[in-house]
Formats: sequence, structure tokens, C-alpha cells
Amino acid sequence: MTTTRFAPSPTGYIHIGNVRSAIYPYLIAKQKNGTFILRIEDTDRARYVDGATNLILETLTWLGLAWNEGIIVGGKHGPYYQSERKEIYHKWAKKLIESGRAYLDTTSSEQINGYRKADNVKKVPYLYRNHRPKEADLSPEEILKLWHEGIPLRFKSEPKNYEWHDEVMGDLKTGPEVLDDIILIKADGLPTYNFAHIIDDYEMNVTHIVRGVEYLSSMPNYLAIYEALEINHPKFVSLPHVLAPQGNKKLSKRDGAKSVIDYKDDGVLPEAMLNYLACLGWNDGTEREIYSKEELLKSFSIDRIQNSSARFDETKLLWQNGQWLRKIFDEQGAGALYDRTISSDSASLKSHDSNPDRDNLVNFWPESAKNYPEEYQKSVLSIIYDRLKVLSDLREMTTYFFEDPEINVDMIIDNRFLKKLSEDELEDLLKQTVEKLSDLENWNEDTLQSALNSLLEETGKKPAELFSLIRIALSYAPFSPALNLTMAVLGKERSLARLNQAITALNN
Repeated sequence: MTTTRFAPSPTGYIHIGNVRSAIYPYLIAKQKNGTFILRIEDTDRARYVDGATNLILETLTWLGLAWNEGIIVGGKHGPYYQSERKEIYHKWAKKLIESGRAYLDTTSSEQINGYRKADNVKKVPYLYRNHRPKEADLSPEEILKLWHEGIPLRFKSEPKNYEWHDEVMGDLKTGPEVLDDIILIKADGLPTYNFAHIIDDYEMNVTHIVRGVEYLSSMPNYLAIYEALEINHPKFVSLPHVLAPQGNKKLSKRDGAKSVIDYKDDGVLPEAMLNYLACLGWNDGTEREIYSKEELLKSFSIDRIQNSSARFDETKLLWQNGQWLRKIFDEQGAGALYDRTISSDSASLKSHDSNPDRDNLVNFWPESAKNYPEEYQKSVLSIIYDRLKVLSDLREMTTYFFEDPEINVDMIIDNRFLKKLSEDELEDLLKQTVEKLSDLENWNEDTLQSALNSLLEETGKKPAELFSLIRIALSYAPFSPALNLTMAVLGKERSLARLNQAITALNN
């Protein structure tokens, strides 16, 4: 059975580059009806950030990357926090001691720095194995007797050539010069990543390790440990870097890479984020750009992962999000998209709950929208949705539907289409508009459009002139939906009242 894992460290939020390393193993496992494991690699206690695990849970839950085994859900290979697996690592470490492949490391950090400086003076690469302490020659029995928490344990390397195959990067090889005596168990009794992930992946029957190419330089040491433990290694799937927008370096938190949750809070849809990240370094050989999770599961294959780095492009992400907003509206209706404007807060997801209580909801609407019924909000959404890039745009783009905008005469007289008209002409055009619209008995999109077309003929004005004037008088916003749609939603009374207010303002 295909088994993959996502094994993040709880050292902060998950950014774009991190989460792609969760999406690919998820797809690899799920398309084979396999197992996707969530494991937390929390042995680096110095870098541990309180609350980071909850951010990991929230991110995966939001993206719909349900795990079959791991923290919260459990499973037969637990525990799934590395900090709770110390005895397991010590058992395997003792196996290396007994076979003569591990020794006690009593060298101080000052001594190690001295070795580095000396090798630099000699202009030779620093390798710890060239400075092994006398304890490296102790017998396994002596090491087991002396080893206790407070003394690190190192791997005793046997430098040689290594060759291996990577599912993305192809056939690789390296010489003995890169092998070294790496630390297996730290002074605090917890393992290093270099040792722990090998043990965990073996005990959890992981078949594919999906991680960044930055681990390739350590592969010879990993292969040496697999060999010394006499266990088979999984398939390796190394993902090229996600580059910063400038394309000149790896995307990182240090350079301001946003948390995935920041995008969620801005109103990016999980479908769009999943779609974008899956295609960031992968394609199925077509020009297609929009994929649902189900379509990704059908189309995804390891052999189509690119072996070159991909540049993160937020503009492309927001474009895809706009496509998904329209897709949901067109295929599922206004109600389905409206439900997305009411988003679950972080607290409701900490228990891996995919159906949070609606008492824990925040929304993307202006504060004043709460004074209006849900059906009215849906009618607003129905005429504005195709202009949205993210759901948080609703707060700026729809305020005038819920509260009277501040009158700004300068916005009218400075408009590029209206500059050549005097204030008297502008006032007169608005009066004709009010008179025409006041006579409408049926106030709907069709009758309003017909009345507007008639006004164009009667006034002899261009659409850019007449319609810009009416639009500004109604909204005082940089842009708005089609006039007939806007007025249909605002209603007759409010529409005429705002036009009259503009007339009064121009008159004064």
C-alpha cells in the first residue's frame, strides 16, 4: 500500500513553500487509496513555537487534506509526536551501538570550533570523522554502560560511494568525501531529524518521502544509516524550491513569505490555494489551469513534477481565486458562494472539525451588513461576485449597499468623463434622471435598463458621461456593477434619494 507523510516542525506558521510538501504526498497517497500520515517533528525544542501545531492543523483542515493516521485521529503506528517516541529511537540507537556504528560524543563545542579553524588554516574541508574522540574506540558494551542523557551519540560513518534514484531528480551519486559522523541522539536524549525521520518512516511503513531538494546534500548520510540498520529505504521524491516573487532566491519566512492562514483570512478559497500550489511546479502536459481536488487526484503523477524551481506569483494565485469564485457561483449558485463569505475562525478548527459551529463565525462583509437580511446580502453578492479577487474585497466594494455613502461633489466634477460639463449641466442631467425613474412602476433590472437607454436618447449624452454621473451619485465608489443591477438591489426609494442628495450638493 502507498503510504506518505507530512512531517512539519512546529516552529511557526506554514508558508506557501511548506504546504506544497503536504499537497503532493496527499495526492500520491489518496489517488492509490493509500495512507496519508500527519506526524509532528518536535524534537528541536529550542525552535518550538507554542501554538504552531494548531496552525498546522488549521491549514491542513482548511485545504481539505484529511490525514488517515497521525495526531488527533490516531492510528496503529503512534505516537505521532516525535517527542513522545524517545524509547523507540533509543532502541534503534542501541542497535547501531551493538553493531559498532555509533559512539559517545564527549567533544565540547569549543573543541569542535578549534577543529574547524585548524582545518580552515590547512584549507581542507572540515569533517568531524577526522577528529573522532578516543571514546569512538570503546567497545559496544562499554558504550552502553556509559551512555546516559547528557552525552550525545554519533554515527560512525564508513565513507564510500553512494548511488540512488530520486523520482524527480533522477539518478544521483556522490563520493566518500561528503560522508560524516552525524549526531543521532542529542544531549537532551531526543534524536536529530537526521536519525528520527529514518526510524519513523520505517516503522510507519512510509513508501514515498516527499520533501524539498535541500535535503539532497544529506542523502549520503541517510543512506549510510539505512545501510547500517539493515533496512530498506522508501522512494525519494525531492521537490525543487519555491522561489520568491523576484525569482532570485528560495521563498522563506525570513523574506516575508505569508502564512497560508493569512491568505485564508484575506478570503482566498481553499480550492484556489490547493489548485495553485499543486500546479506550482507540476502540470499534466496541457494548458489547463483550473483543477478541483478530485480532478487533481485523477491527473497528478510524480513523473510530471518539474525538476526546476518554480516562482511564487501572488497575482496568479489571486487570478485563480477569482476564477474559483465565479466557478462556485455559476455551478452552485449564490447561496453556495454566500456561505463562503461566512468563514470559520481558527478556534473552531483546532479539534480537526470540518463542520464548525456557526456560533464561531466571522464574515467578510462590511460591519453595517449585519443590519440587513441574508437574502439582501445574497442579492448584493449576485451582482458583485465577478469583480472579486478575494472575499475580503466585499468590505470595500459593497459598503454603499448597506449605508449611505459620504457625498463627494469633487468626485463628480473631477471625473474624466464629466470634467467638460458645468455643474448646472450635471445638476440638470440628474434631475432628468430622477424624473424618468420616478415614473417607473415596476422597478427591476429590465425596466431600469430600458429607462436608462431612453435617457441616453433624450439627453444626447454618451453612456460614459450619463452613466458615470449616475453611478457616482449612487455609490461614490471607484467602481460598481452595472447601473440597472445596482439600482435594482438598492431599491427605488434609496436610489432616488441618493440622486436627489447629489442634486442638492451640486446646487449648493
